[in-house]
Amino acid sequence: MLWSLFKILVFVAIIGLLALGGHFLMQTSGGVQITVAGTEFTLGPLQSVIALAVLVFAVWLFFKLLSLLIATLKFLNGDETALSRYFDRNRQQKGYQALADGLLALASGEGRVAMTKASKAEKLLNKPELTDLLVAQAAEMTGDTKKASDTYKKLVTTSATRFVGVRGIMKQKLAEGDDETARKLAEKALAIKPRHEETQDVLLNLQTKAQDWAGARSTLTAKLKAGYLPRDVFKRRDAVLALSEAKGILDEGATVEQQERAIEANRLSPDLVPAAAMAARAYIAKGKPRAATKILKKAWEAQPHPDLAHAFADIVPDETPDQRIKRFTALTRIHPENMETRLILAELNIVAEDFPEARRALGDVVETQGDARAYTLMAAIERGEGASDAIVQGWLAKALNAPRGPQWVCTNCHDIQPEWGPVCQNCGSFDTLSWQTPQTPEIASATGVHMLPLIVGALEDQSEEPEVMEPADEDDVVEVTPKSAEVADEAEVQKQA
Repeated sequence: MLWSLFKILVFVAIIGLLALGGHFLMQTSGGVQITVAGTEFTLGPLQSVIALAVLVFAVWLFFKLLSLLIATLKFLNGDETALSRYFDRNRQQKGYQALADGLLALASGEGRVAMTKASKAEKLLNKPELTDLLVAQAAEMTGDTKKASDTYKKLVTTSATRFVGVRGIMKQKLAEGDDETARKLAEKALAIKPRHEETQDVLLNLQTKAQDWAGARSTLTAKLKAGYLPRDVFKRRDAVLALSEAKGILDEGATVEQQERAIEANRLSPDLVPAAAMAARAYIAKGKPRAATKILKKAWEAQPHPDLAHAFADIVPDETPDQRIKRFTALTRIHPENMETRLILAELNIVAEDFPEARRALGDVVETQGDARAYTLMAAIERGEGASDAIVQGWLAKALNAPRGPQWVCTNCHDIQPEWGPVCQNCGSFDTLSWQTPQTPEIASATGVHMLPLIVGALEDQSEEPEVMEPADEDDVVEVTPKSAEVADEAEVQKQA
């Protein structure tokens, strides 16, 4: 209120001063005399002031018009002016609007609309670093792979967008199934951005598929340094890769380096069953049975497994059955109630022909966790104790229809693998094989070689010519032998059939 009153008073004061000045000029004598072309003009004091004001305004207007004329000429000549900047701002605004509309169309799955908007934005903005990516993705959505590829190649030529271009071409090669080219592009992309997590994952997957274990270990280390991988997971996966490098240590041409890789894999992850078994065999090859025993005991503490028992048996391959039972105490006293421990003890006693002890070793496994291996062992025990052929055949029939027990199962696609590997043979995922009971019933055993691993072959020298019974029907052919080993062999042949 007071401010408004003050402004009114100032306005009235200014008007009053102007009126007073005009009155003063009118009362003043004299004036200004101007001669133009022989004509004299006499102006009074007030008229002189007004004429001066008009002259100043005219000069100002003249210079403004002159500036406008010069700006127009510059605009027509192509120079940057206020007028050109106005049109540029207008065009830029329309270009950004088209770019925003294209991004929205791309997000909503409208490929053709996105392509149209991208082309419009490209013309209006003339900023390829902004519009080329939208053009490429819109072209991919509409199925125009050639245009998308050409646009990605344009992005590669600029340092600021090189990574985006390489990554885009890499994804195209992956979609085409060209894994080799995609792997090389992934390596280039990772060289540009070493901490890019998605590129690290893609490259690691491609390297494991190509069995480039050394490269995969380097990429895995990069993931650890970038902080995208917990150290415990890194150590296990690094062990898997080291184990993959040493995969052929049992071959005749195995090198010392391969044996060292197996030992390193076990050091990185002592509970990794394949690494423990392979490292133990590497130590056996070096003539170090104590080191092999220590490795296998530590792995058995983490998880009893048939492969560990096989490797433990290989430490002294020519021992007698009684000696083997005694030596296996180092394993069987660890987790004595575990199903695998019981099965191993039963097998060992069957080999030693101590069938009552084998039955005691099995305990209630057949009733509570019965699988094909347990039923086959029961058939061998019954045969060894002199049970009737009908009882033996009954156990073998149960073995044929029973679950096969734990196997190597991919946790990603749940496919059953015949043996462990770093990569799933079905879905190609890395480090997803786990020793577990399949969730779905199997038609055929994926672990046929694991059935009675300590019996098959151990009694070959003691076997006799089998007696062949008349089959109950044409689908159920069973051979009855006097030795428990032949019973086990017969079950394995029927399972493979």
